[in-house]
Amino acid sequence: MANITIVGTTVWGATLGMVLAQRGHTVTLWARTEAEARTINADGELKSRLPGIALPAGLRASGSLPQAFGAAELAVFAVPSQRMRENARTVALHLPASALVLSAAKGLEVGSTLRMSQVLQQELGPGTEERCCVLSGPNISRDILQGSPAATVIAAADIDLADRVRDMMMTPRFRVYSSSDVAGVELGGTLKNIVAMGAGLNDGWGYGANTKAAYMTRGLAEMTRLGVAAGAHPMTFLGLAGLGDLVATCTSPFSRNRRLGEAIARGLPLDQALATLGGVAEGPTTTIAARSLAASLGVEMPVTEVTYRVLYEGLDPRRAITELMLREPKHELEGLASEF
Repeated sequence: MANITIVGTTVWGATLGMVLAQRGHTVTLWARTEAEARTINADGELKSRLPGIALPAGLRASGSLPQAFGAAELAVFAVPSQRMRENARTVALHLPASALVLSAAKGLEVGSTLRMSQVLQQELGPGTEERCCVLSGPNISRDILQGSPAATVIAAADIDLADRVRDMMMTPRFRVYSSSDVAGVELGGTLKNIVAMGAGLNDGWGYGANTKAAYMTRGLAEMTRLGVAAGAHPMTFLGLAGLGDLVATCTSPFSRNRRLGEAIARGLPLDQALATLGGVAEGPTTTIAARSLAASLGVEMPVTEVTYRVLYEGLDPRRAITELMLREPKHELEGLASEF
């Protein structure tokens, strides 16, 4: 069994901490303050985010960087994507050079358009790439915490590393697969958040299954085009980190990005819609970064483009749907057929 530290007292960070503690590991949840850590330990739960869900034996919080990271064999970063860099920079001086690193965040950094593993490699220093892996899949925290079986993917450039971390996380209720396609696993888990907002609009308007299925399928094609241009393997987008995560995020009542789309369908502006969620939705910032990345790679992203215009330029969402429907007719696999 290993000493594992979770960076982030987020719902997802706590969920992964519980899975790892149930696996038998010694898990530390790093809190930003000693006061927060004392409260978590005294309560035996994260009352502010997961009230009523008891933390298992083997999981404790700490606000001390040396205590939390001094003996860490694996550090799991489960923080919002736009805060990944500052968290990695804070942790860098305290993380042992031998510790493995796992990114469980789903987003692209606005401005740089970097994936989270790339941000970690920049901030944690030389050698990080050889010990860094990523996690993504259809993993709604509430379902996992309720004991529903789930599956995910761990990817690393070195498949032996992916296999090693996979085996550390596998439980009877949490099945883990391994992959060497880091870019594909990260981008699948990231780009589906853009599509999920549109799925929420569909639900809010009551458009039904035909519309939602068509939209999700074309969204997946768009995700794959950008992923392949960024160096990913196209088949990854048909797996758990692509199609699997897309289905979960576009259909779950707990999906923040889908709920954000529902709020926009009710006529709320973006800032007010975000305030209804009770947590971070990665979709809006991912839309900004993915649009920039697509432009730099010369990839056509019509769903992302109209989503950006709805969120940031005042385009009426119903007009956006009409624009997508009236685009120039194309072969269904245009831009994809040669990749399979």
